[in-house]
Amino acid sequence: MELKRTRAEILLVAIPLFIVALFPVAWAFLSSFKSLKDIVSPVPVLLFRPTLQNYLDVIATPAVQMGILNSIIAVGGSVAIGTLLGWPAAYALARLSGRAKNELLFYVLSIRFMPPVAIAIPFMAIYLGLGLNDTHLALILTYSLVTISTIVWMSIPAFENVPRETEEAAELDGYGPFAVFWKIALPIASPSLIGGVLFTFVVIWNELLIALVLTAQNVTLPVVASSFSTLGMEVPWGVINASAILLCLPPLLFIGLLTRFLNRFFQPRTAL
Repeated sequence: MELKRTRAEILLVAIPLFIVALFPVAWAFLSSFKSLKDIVSPVPVLLFRPTLQNYLDVIATPAVQMGILNSIIAVGGSVAIGTLLGWPAAYALARLSGRAKNELLFYVLSIRFMPPVAIAIPFMAIYLGLGLNDTHLALILTYSLVTISTIVWMSIPAFENVPRETEEAAELDGYGPFAVFWKIALPIASPSLIGGVLFTFVVIWNELLIALVLTAQNVTLPVVASSFSTLGMEVPWGVINASAILLCLPPLLFIGLLTRFLNRFFQPRTAL
């Protein structure tokens, strides 16, 4: 009886919060199929004739096509670097103990404390001197600071939950340090590690300020989407809502594809 009451209380709080969180997304989705006249109507229009013109306008824009390509290159490259460097670093920190571990953890977390401007402006000066400003490489290197620190921070608890006894048994079977990490720790921790990579991808995909500072021609999709608010005399709300919905699709597709791939990749490796 007490368990049922607790569950009912949780649902009583969770359902209104879920509705409040979902309402802006649902409203933007509906508005993306409305004409500008229906969107700016003083009385909210719930029954309307849907149109795909807003999506066609967004997709047909060359800047959007280039923005998608630039985002895929910059975000994909930085997340790949963050994963390749972050997972081994997180494993090493998870097996470290003492004051040195706490100091390194604070340093990793402090990178996330910095506002984007504190990262972007110094790097812009460096890239201008090296001739790398407004390039994919500049974005990838800058984003990598965020991806490495985020993946390291979120992966450490996953590796800490890997039983030490399992690793010790593998060492007795002749596994070296890298083999223990690759064949034992990584498959066991993979469900939590995947979540960290997905979260990092979403954060970087939606990043605006760093790309706004470091790029002029090779702009990413969030920069292109933000520029729609300055088109013409009237704000094209339908186009803005359509671009916002399209901006959400790649992370959702990435989550589905990456989850399936990594689950299949690690499943046969879970046993010694």
